[in-house]
Amino acid sequence: MPTVSVGRDRLLHALGRTYSQEEFEDLCFKFGIELDDVTTEKAIIRKEKHLEEEDPSEDEEVIYKIEVPANRYDLLCLEGLVQALRIFNGLDPIPTYNVANISKESMLKMHVRTETSQVRPYVVCAVLRGVTFDEARYNSFIDLQDRLHQNICRRRTLVAIGTHDLDTIKGPFTYEALPPPQINFIPLKQTKNFRADELMEFYKSDMKLKKFLNIIEDSPVFPVIYDNSRTVLSLPPIINGAHSAISLETKNLFIECTTTDLTKANIVLNTTVAMFSVYCARKFEVEPVEVIYPDGKSYICPDLSLYQMVVPLPYITSTFGVSLSVHEVAGLLNKMQLHTEPSVSKEKQTIFTIYVPPTRSDILHPCDVAEDVAIAYGYNEIPKMKLPSLKPQSLNQFSDLIRTEIFEVGDVVLLNETKDVGASNRRYLAALYCGSTSGFELIHGLVDRFMEVIGTPFVAPGDRTGYYIQSSDEPEFLSGRQANLIYKGKQIGTFGIVNPQVLDNFDIPDPCSFVELDMESFL
Repeated sequence: MPTVSVGRDRLLHALGRTYSQEEFEDLCFKFGIELDDVTTEKAIIRKEKHLEEEDPSEDEEVIYKIEVPANRYDLLCLEGLVQALRIFNGLDPIPTYNVANISKESMLKMHVRTETSQVRPYVVCAVLRGVTFDEARYNSFIDLQDRLHQNICRRRTLVAIGTHDLDTIKGPFTYEALPPPQINFIPLKQTKNFRADELMEFYKSDMKLKKFLNIIEDSPVFPVIYDNSRTVLSLPPIINGAHSAISLETKNLFIECTTTDLTKANIVLNTTVAMFSVYCARKFEVEPVEVIYPDGKSYICPDLSLYQMVVPLPYITSTFGVSLSVHEVAGLLNKMQLHTEPSVSKEKQTIFTIYVPPTRSDILHPCDVAEDVAIAYGYNEIPKMKLPSLKPQSLNQFSDLIRTEIFEVGDVVLLNETKDVGASNRRYLAALYCGSTSGFELIHGLVDRFMEVIGTPFVAPGDRTGYYIQSSDEPEFLSGRQANLIYKGKQIGTFGIVNPQVLDNFDIPDPCSFVELDMESFL
């Protein structure tokens, strides 16, 4: 689940009232999110650098770290959180997002060249006019891009976002793919001109950008976006050009998203422009851009139209077992930013036509609508029912018990040629410790605690009545600092200090210890 860090004072000011921490936690729970941690910027830095804890000073800004659902991309910034919570509290109406009514001739154009199909074939664009930034808004804009890149964009492999000061560039624009030596520009935060192949070498030592190089480095051509005077806007998905860098003074924003998945790119673009069109001179208005492909087809984006879905009232109420009136359901859906129009079908059944805004890409099925009604109604208000005909599976009961004592339990997929699909699921327990020291003794202690909880004794090697450990030689662990876990004569797991090469592959700077074991072996 993604975690969004926002300044407490700015958040509460935007919400229009003062909440105690307990009151805000209660609001989060009612809305279906969670206040995960309360900290400060300096405390976060001290933790990252493994420095000693200090008492926070009065001038340190309090940071709320809020956990949000992975598919609620509109909640990945303060603007989205504030908008959703204010509507939930009945303070604001659901916003109407508008695409500016300008002629096709007046629109900015993005021409896509044929060669882009070799590496990253699609692009979508939009313009925000008359934006007013301050430092907090600017930082939130940058943070949203980072969170989208890590989430729906899958670390830029599917979508890469480029944002540019429109007043420094001139359309029409072209999206091309060229051999790396033919691309020259000054990248963001640099003063030197680089060829694209030189730039790839340069960023291999950059902790942030080196993780994205593999997306295009083996391609014979690199994607690149130019303006009308051949100024490079971006080399997606790696870096933007310095010439069009945005700043606090930027008033007109040009946004481009290059992609291998057009559906996800449209979600990313819609989320970005919807969240920050609130700061435009014309609130919630976005200027469209025409994207023209080599085959002559053209598309105008973004598409901010409402998506319609028809859901019967009985389906909603039966899903979570509460009888509600038409008016009550409509009111609850409105709190969750969903417009509704009730009507009666030919079969004399009450139905709702749901109008889903571009910010709610998570609404895909009637069950999503029913879930929103349940959230707005309040999970704690739903009466508990026990269905006597249903019994929980023993594996699920065991998993629930273990989750109360330790870190994480879930299914993994293993290759299995005996299965018709070539794979099978197994329920595994896993835990990782990461810190200034390896924490091997903590992971070892966790294994012992797990065995104690399930009533399994530690026995001598070869004894099949309990468990014991023996040395192992797995490449993912450090040699001499790892062990197999043997239960009733069968290996069920391994734990140890993670190999430094593995940590380096994942850009993890601190030592780690890890345990993984097969829970189904105990049933």
